[in-house]
Amino acid sequence: MIRLLLVCCALLLSACASQPPLPEANPTLQLPLQLHIEREENQQRLDWLLVIQREDAGLRWSMMDPLGIPQARQRLIDRQWQADGLLPPNPQARELFAALLFALTPPGELHANYPAAWQHGAQRSLPARWEVRYTQPMSFELKLPNGPTYHVTPLHEPTP
Repeated sequence: MIRLLLVCCALLLSACASQPPLPEANPTLQLPLQLHIEREENQQRLDWLLVIQREDAGLRWSMMDPLGIPQARQRLIDRQWQADGLLPPNPQARELFAALLFALTPPGELHANYPAAWQHGAQRSLPARWEVRYTQPMSFELKLPNGPTYHVTPLHEPTP
């Protein structure tokens, strides 16, 4: 019985440790926001459209492929990720969404929301987690350790 309890505690602790860091408070973002996400890993490329919008007390994150097929939908409410819809849990999408929230946090709010973060010029990092290199304020490259690289650019509304 004690062995089972120890195994359950270890599993619970490992699940908590694997959760990506979240800001102390939701950063000030100009929402809704539409982003083109280009994922590169092992010389393979995937493209997605991400929509971030405010919903009640939280943020809704909806990611689709170029054909509009949902890939991941999550809500961030009170610093907790919640499934949105019938899509299965997607830990890689949660990591990406958390990293994007870090990258999109305005410079003046960075240290209050991520005390371990640093920023110098067009680079910022949360050591051992994410590296961001900006080409413009809303265009950047996001690197995950031992993982993919993401190129993020805003999608602009077509002009009439």
